[in-house]
Amino acid sequence: MADLEYDVADGIGTILLNRPRLKNAFTFAMIDDWAQALRSARTDPAVRVVVVTGAGDAFCSGVDLDEFNAQAGGPFALKSALTDRIHRVAYALEDLDKPVIAAVNGTAVGAGMDMALMCDIRLVARSARMSEGYIKVGLVPGDGGCYYLPRLVGMAKALELLWTGDFVDAEEALRLGIASHVYDDEGFREAWLGFARRIAAQPPINVQMIKRAAYQSARTDVRTALDLISSHMAVVHSTRDSAEAMAAFRGKRAPVFEGR
Repeated sequence: MADLEYDVADGIGTILLNRPRLKNAFTFAMIDDWAQALRSARTDPAVRVVVVTGAGDAFCSGVDLDEFNAQAGGPFALKSALTDRIHRVAYALEDLDKPVIAAVNGTAVGAGMDMALMCDIRLVARSARMSEGYIKVGLVPGDGGCYYLPRLVGMAKALELLWTGDFVDAEEALRLGIASHVYDDEGFREAWLGFARRIAAQPPINVQMIKRAAYQSARTDVRTALDLISSHMAVVHSTRDSAEAMAAFRGKRAPVFEGR
């Protein structure tokens, strides 16, 4: 079996980190496949939602340090390993308008936590434990922790977690706004699949435009945001899915969306 598996079913593209013996620590080859899966999902009409999860009892323990240290031949080589390889997942996510869910089962540490933070939503099992543990191995957050974490929990709490490397359990993650839902470990897969299917059942053009507008609005002023959403409203109102949604609402039936 591959160290990273990607499959599409029922509108959901699932990225499975598949090195359970090593807590799904990722290699550079896995990063290449991860970024490629996200690029494929971007243009695949069969994919309406992407889910990232881990095999076994962990989400991701971060980069495989043996391989990472072998690549780090000097400052420039180390920087290149990050910017040219590992960061490609973040860049691919930045280009992806479709929803991306991290289903966090068990441990997510260092870059593993960063990979969860860069998703749109985090659904966590009760066993989930997350830590920005870079400080404990003499490093700084190398995969977006300093960018994503303050936007979720505020600067002061983010700095506390980044400076201490403390673990956050599932309930604390929910309280801080890192996680959207906590589910029992037994039945966790069915829980996140059910949530993903709910999103996949929505009109896909609308879902993508909502994501685009929400992220762009966070980076601009209110007038620009309202001008943008007025354009989005005009576009989605003209789609066949919009007409289908209205007809289904009036007819009190389940809609069937085509993505056009």
